[in-house]
Amino acid sequence: MSLREFPLDAALPRVPLGEWIEAGVDWATRTLGPLFDAVTAVVEGLVGPLEQLLNGVPAVAVVAVLAGLGWWLRGWKFALGAAVGLLLVAGMPYWEETMSTLAQVLVASLLALLLAIPLGVFVAENRRASAVARPVLDFMQTMPAFVYLLPALFFFGIGTVPGVLATVVFSMPPGVRLTELGLRQVDKEIVQAAESFGAPPWMVLLRTKVPLALPTIMTGVNQVIMLSLSMVVIAGMVGAGGLGDVIIFALSQVEVGAGFEGGIAVVVLAVVLDRLTDSAGDRFPSARAQRLAREAA
Repeated sequence: MSLREFPLDAALPRVPLGEWIEAGVDWATRTLGPLFDAVTAVVEGLVGPLEQLLNGVPAVAVVAVLAGLGWWLRGWKFALGAAVGLLLVAGMPYWEETMSTLAQVLVASLLALLLAIPLGVFVAENRRASAVARPVLDFMQTMPAFVYLLPALFFFGIGTVPGVLATVVFSMPPGVRLTELGLRQVDKEIVQAAESFGAPPWMVLLRTKVPLALPTIMTGVNQVIMLSLSMVVIAGMVGAGGLGDVIIFALSQVEVGAGFEGGIAVVVLAVVLDRLTDSAGDRFPSARAQRLAREAA
């Protein structure tokens, strides 16, 4: 049969991928109910008290603490700018929502890093694991952010928990990738020198590789926090609370002023967290030594 005679409108076999996924979700819901309840209790037990703490102290105290961290890590100019930005947010009617968002970002980032950094170490030390993890991470990073909300919403319902868990999954890949990258970039001669003294592999990893890779790992920490902030705002679509609710409500009601105020609060929070985490990596002795070596070269 020639190409012209081939029936181009012939029906191709349908792959019921969506039905398979729904069946898997149904099975997980029926079988893993106690696990989901335990995860819900853990997330609520972390987010709730932290949110109460941040909203329980005066806004001026929170601003003073963050500005003080900025002074210590970056200098008085950044501290002044951070204080002005945060006081602007405190003067708007969404300070409680901002602190709720901050609590969710901190918890989601902590959980994501507790998973991402050990996984990054594992794939850095195992070539086969790295080959398997790479396409999985590519898939996770190219998946639209809204898609992560669907299974989280199905398993955990509406509220803060699905938003935080979707944020954890969404923000993990940069932490894994940059941890692996930092460990693989450690000078092999330094590693061989440590091994020549008879140090076991775990000591070479903890005492040599990880300290030298810390600047790159901290870049991963920074990226995880930034992605967590962006996803927590999107999670307002599933009732996660915080600034996400403010922005989603403003969008649905075409409230330009409220949307602008919520957006300004997100921007200020993002800039402060970004600069603080970026500067924290420079405080490690290995980072200072590498910077001095680059300047000397």
